Amino acid sequence: MNEKILIVDDQFGIRILLNEVLQKEGYQTFQAANGIQALEIVDKHSPDLVLLDMKIPGMDGIEILKRMKQKDADIRVIIMTAYGELDMIQEAKDLGALTHFAKPFDIDDIRQAVKQYIPV
Repeated sequence: MNEKILIVDDQFGIRILLNEVLQKEGYQTFQAANGIQALEIVDKHSPDLVLLDMKIPGMDGIEILKRMKQKDADIRVIIMTAYGELDMIQEAKDLGALTHFAKPFDIDDIRQAVKQYIPV
């Protein structure tokens, strides 16, 4: 399995948790703490799926999502947010996000969603 997943979150602990869980599932993972790192990884590695936090200092998740879609219109993105901001979730879905998870999320739900959106 060579499917690549990019984890974008400013919280180190969440990146490490998702990284460990997804690597155990056999995925190749990349991590980014901010939008600039995330966009560089998209350019270099063309991930199959992105787990994107919406609240990131600097460039927020909506802006990151817009720029990712400009680079690759077909890129698959699942958003994560600690906030119940329905307008932001709806805007992300309008921009092409597949689904969303509210933090704190159940890691098994994330694992299932990744399997659903990256067919093996």
